[in-house]
Amino acid sequence: MESVFVELLQTKELGQITVSDICKLAELNRSTFYANYVDIYALADAVRENLEQNMGELYKGEAVDLFHGDYLKLFRHIAENPMFYKTYFKLGYDNQYKIAAYDRKLAEAHFGGRFIPYHLEFHKSGLTAIIKMWLAGGCQETPEEMDEIVRSEYRGRAEFFGK
Repeated sequence: MESVFVELLQTKELGQITVSDICKLAELNRSTFYANYVDIYALADAVRENLEQNMGELYKGEAVDLFHGDYLKLFRHIAENPMFYKTYFKLGYDNQYKIAAYDRKLAEAHFGGRFIPYHLEFHKSGLTAIIKMWLAGGCQETPEEMDEIVRSEYRGRAEFFGK
């Protein structure tokens, strides 16, 4: 059901998708849908949770620090799962996520301890915008090129990447 929902979201807005649409494409009856989800929005939340869980698995066992971040790993994951990321952004979930692993001490040292919440928001918003742009362009650049683009934004601040 989740994959059918994601497929439908590529051509329709959330409010245009019905349980009947999903059941028809998935060849399931409505009772099967309602046995798993309360409504379309619960299904959308399940898709988001699935993506976030996959992201958690991607970095499982690693201390993730976004200024020392492994963006290459992230961009490879996006390239392998573009439809799920497009769906995540299309549903507006990008406005809800939070950067949990932000090297606040390093940022405070670099920015003199000033305006850290603004620097965090700038970083998050910039990264999100770059990912959206890459997805909209069909991921034409390689993950390695995307990693270089992000890293180039921090040139002159090599310590952010441990160099």
